[in-house]
Amino acid sequence: MLLDSLTVDRDELARRTGWEIKGVTACKGDACVPLPAGTVRGNAVDVAAFATRLRMPLVADTAHGLWSLGPESGGRALTTAAAPDLELPDLDGKMFSLRSLRGQKVVLVAWASW
Repeated sequence: MLLDSLTVDRDELARRTGWEIKGVTACKGDACVPLPAGTVRGNAVDVAAFATRLRMPLVADTAHGLWSLGPESGGRALTTAAAPDLELPDLDGKMFSLRSLRGQKVVLVAWASW
């Protein structure tokens, strides 16, 4: 979920993540998690507090004023943003190393048919 603010409307949060705010809890299906005091104020949800409580990654691009809220991880979040060195053939068949992009922002897209 891409955001331009660290507060989000509770209805938008439900539409985009599946987590509904019910009083002082966040619920998705049968799972409900109590939220820290101050996480919900009226219809506004504090995304940072919400992400921390649900162990959802929250990444900031401060230069552009954007945040990305990832899916809940069940406690299996990455401990670092450093990707392992990958070396794969490019479209021309030449080997390409992820290491050559070090210091730049990179988006990796993976897909599997299963």
